[in-house]
Amino acid sequence: MESLSCPVPPFSLLLVEDEVIALEFLAIILTRKYPDLALHTAINGRTGLELFKTHLPDIAITDINMPEMGGVQLIDKIRAIKPDTKIIVFTGASGKLPLKTSAGKGCNFDHFIMKPVVFQELFSAIEQCFGEIAHHGVVSENGSQER
Repeated sequence: MESLSCPVPPFSLLLVEDEVIALEFLAIILTRKYPDLALHTAINGRTGLELFKTHLPDIAITDINMPEMGGVQLIDKIRAIKPDTKIIVFTGASGKLPLKTSAGKGCNFDHFIMKPVVFQELFSAIEQCFGEIAHHGVVSENGSQER
């Protein structure tokens, strides 16, 4: 049987989804696929923002339609704190209109995935983000490249 895991450098990821079962299932899938990933999960945008401020993850994956703070508002707040964060959004059909409206007003995300989530699409988006983060590392004071 083929292994699910995919070796990656130590990245951190925030996953925000208001459907508990979907959140738990995605967390299991992601930790099996990327065992070295530091994964932080939140059940709504407000909790997600607090976790973001604490951990400053490399990637944020968020649903759009959520209670307390929606994904669009969360993305705006994340971009204000750490503009280079890679952001992947997913939503069902009912989230397409708010997302299209927000995109026209400057909502900035890197990847968009429709629900139900096709895992290969999600993995591809995450791995593209990993590559972009690794490629655009920052230069430390001594001149060496760092993530």
